[in-house]
Amino acid sequence: MDAAFPEKDAPAGASSGTATAREQGGYRALIARRLGALFGTCMLLAVSCFADILIGPAFLDVTQVLGALFQPGSADQTVAAIVHIIRLPMTCMALLVGAALGIAGTHMQTILGNPLASPYTLGFSAAAGFGAAAAILLGLAIPWLPDLTIPIAAFAMAGLAAVTVYGFSQLRGMGADVMVLAGIATLFLFQSLQSMVQYLASPEVLQQIVFWLFGSMLKANWTNVSITAIIVLAGAAALIPDLWKLTALRLGDDRAAAIGVDVRRLRMKVFAVVALLTAGAVSFVGTIGFVGLVAPHIARMLVGEDQRILVPMAAATGAVILVGASIISKLISPGTVVPIGIVTAVIGVPFLYSLILNRSRRIW
Repeated sequence: MDAAFPEKDAPAGASSGTATAREQGGYRALIARRLGALFGTCMLLAVSCFADILIGPAFLDVTQVLGALFQPGSADQTVAAIVHIIRLPMTCMALLVGAALGIAGTHMQTILGNPLASPYTLGFSAAAGFGAAAAILLGLAIPWLPDLTIPIAAFAMAGLAAVTVYGFSQLRGMGADVMVLAGIATLFLFQSLQSMVQYLASPEVLQQIVFWLFGSMLKANWTNVSITAIIVLAGAAALIPDLWKLTALRLGDDRAAAIGVDVRRLRMKVFAVVALLTAGAVSFVGTIGFVGLVAPHIARMLVGEDQRILVPMAAATGAVILVGASIISKLISPGTVVPIGIVTAVIGVPFLYSLILNRSRRIW
């Protein structure tokens, strides 16, 4: 009898101590698995980036690309120019924009408690598109910065959309449901304004507007990449001190407030950062849909709700999606590059359907 129940003679705290040790071991194993998933996604991103640089209308082999990347002085000048002036900026821009939209979508879903929340569905991207379209229609050019006129107009309109949504939510209190409704109304408003601008444009101008609205990496250069990188890094770093608060917010406003989280102030800060990230992401490349919606769900399925791991995972996942879309856009029609916004929509819609229909995986 005693052999069957050895714990009878054990100290009183032994059982609880063993259980605690077991729980700690399980938690460490869980964190290790999640970090492993993050590391694997980063490796996939590195491979995708190299493939994106390798693939293009001009055929280059692996040896030529590696030589241009790591020994540019000894590489063929034409190959070095293709890699460093054309393809590498496009790949870096896709990486940065995908990461920004992944982070923005994760934060937006967290503060609003809505699985369909994203910068696209709340009207920020549509506002940026209207700003760019209006600048193209009116032929605006900022003195000393003519090449940045369209991105600045897009950035300004995305900021205006954020202010509009925030203003309406303030009228009724900073509730998540009010912000979602205000965002949807803002989306329809700026889409209508986009349609009006397209209706008023001449055929030549309309072609420019539609091409910008489709989203493309073809105009990426090192100046644009540098500006986008500063915005993305600043926006991501701004919320690092609040990651534990965002994790607590997933438990609900009341529970988060009970442990000392200023929910209203946190939601306002995150909303401002999301607007900054979205505006910086789409102002140079055009409207990119579904990345900010899908990437957070994939990241959440892989690593859970701990924002310390979820946010970098969403950034890596968003970057993988957009770099992958860039690769596909070059393979669809050899010799040309299909606008990347079309590719993300074609990929994103079926994937979103699969997330909804697959009951074996919880997406929220």
